[in-house]
Amino acid sequence: MRYLNCLTLLALFVCQQQQVSAGWCGLNSYACCPAPACQPSACYTACKVERQTCFRTVYETVMEPQTCTAMKTVYDTVMEEIPQTCSKIVYETAEREETYQVMKPVIEESVREERYTVQKPTWETIYQDCSYQVQKPVFEESTREVQRTVYKQVTENLEREVCYTVMRQVTETVNQERCYTVNQPVTTYRNVQRVTGCWVNQPVQYPGFRYPQFTTDECGRPRLCMAQTPGTTICRRVWVPQVTQCQVPCTTYVRQVVKQVCPVQVCKLVPERVVQKVPYQVCKVVPEIVVDRIPVKTCRWVTETVPRQIPVQVCKMVCEEKVCQIPVKTCKMVAETCTR
Repeated sequence: MRYLNCLTLLALFVCQQQQVSAGWCGLNSYACCPAPACQPSACYTACKVERQTCFRTVYETVMEPQTCTAMKTVYDTVMEEIPQTCSKIVYETAEREETYQVMKPVIEESVREERYTVQKPTWETIYQDCSYQVQKPVFEESTREVQRTVYKQVTENLEREVCYTVMRQVTETVNQERCYTVNQPVTTYRNVQRVTGCWVNQPVQYPGFRYPQFTTDECGRPRLCMAQTPGTTICRRVWVPQVTQCQVPCTTYVRQVVKQVCPVQVCKLVPERVVQKVPYQVCKVVPEIVVDRIPVKTCRWVTETVPRQIPVQVCKMVCEEKVCQIPVKTCKMVAETCTR
């Protein structure tokens, strides 16, 4: 059934391709264009659109209901009472007396002496000599001559020739060959397998169900064995396919290169040399000596000693012995007899 649906979709796709190629009437092709549209004087191609009505085959699946008779096995559950003898465990609770020893802690308090040494600081004042030297400035005024060179600017007007190249545009008409691609339709036929068939009733045999059954053997003792119910026969419809060969037309487009000669105007740039006189100014620097009198201040340093006494505190550590009493707790374990 799935294979039949795939072939149906393929046939619909082929028909749609034929309808599309017929409906567009070769829009991508220039073979059906009129003669004035293909002349080299025009920059475009005119096309004529034509429409055509086509028919396609549509398949529809129809289902036919059928009634069949089947057998069903129904099981019934039966309960049987059987007396049995069982054993039961009964527990009893009893008590006994046990004696055990327990270790109890007994805490005793006492005091012990510990001796340690402490260092105490003692401060003393001492004067330290910190004399230092100071340099004082002594200024003297005088005059000195300084020569310096000064540069003055002198401007002159001159002319010079400047050569530069100018690009001028020149227009020319040139015949240029242009190539464009045209899609032309090509129809080919290919063999396709078409699946047809019919429905056939085919009987199917189903075995019966197996169920447990009690029987007796040669000695008359009961024995359990498996018995089987009679089977059922059901008619099932089976599709019998038939494959036939047929030819389907396929239209493809082949690209073809077409050449066309068109007049084209080309613009070229031609270099041209131009000479021009440009005035410019030249600035020259002329040196000149100038003498300046500059007042000078001279500084001379004189050394001077300044006495200074600085008090300094000195710390000395003195040892001292101390006694400290520390409480101590001692724990002892005492045995005690208990009964449970």
